[in-house]
Formats: sequence, structure tokens, C-alpha cells
Amino acid sequence: MTVLHEGETPALLGREGELVSVRISVEPRLLEDLLEALAGLDFPVNPQLYHQTGLTTVEFPAYSSHLENIRGILSRHGFDARAVTHSGVLARGQSA
Repeated sequence: MTVLHEGETPALLGREGELVSVRISVEPRLLEDLLEALAGLDFPVNPQLYHQTGLTTVEFPAYSSHLENIRGILSRHGFDARAVTHSGVLARGQSA
């Protein structure tokens, strides 16, 4: 069980680290290529897609231990690995 101290953000922890929400934003024309790259990961990705003018964001849960693998596979497919951002899944909706 995880014990939180005052001021800490709640986290879901497992054997593979913290469960995080991964976000990657690309131009809409690159969405298919991004999804194809993510299909090469060694864990299932169930993405949610958010479309804004000129930008599409792909969001999915993953364990923190997978972040380097995600960045690596994106780099190998020509994407900027710095486009990958993440936050704790329980941090969503938390007020700052």
C-alpha cells in the first residue's frame, strides 16, 4: 500500500513503476504514422485521440518503466522523442 504525505500527488504504483498518462501531439497528417509506431511497443496501447486545429494528441496509460522504450520507438520512426509528455494518472483533475 502506498502512503501519501501532505502535499504529495497520489500515485498508482506497480511492479513496473508508476502508472502514468502518456501524451504525444503531432500534426494530423502524421497520426497514422504515430499509431503505426506505437503498435510496435511490447505492451498494448489503447489510445484516446483529441483533435484540435492543426494538432492531434494521442493519450494512453503506461507504466513509467516504459517511457524510455516509447521515446526510443518514436525516435526510430522519425518522431521527436521530446514530444512525449506524461503525468500520474491520478494527477488528472487535481488542482495545483
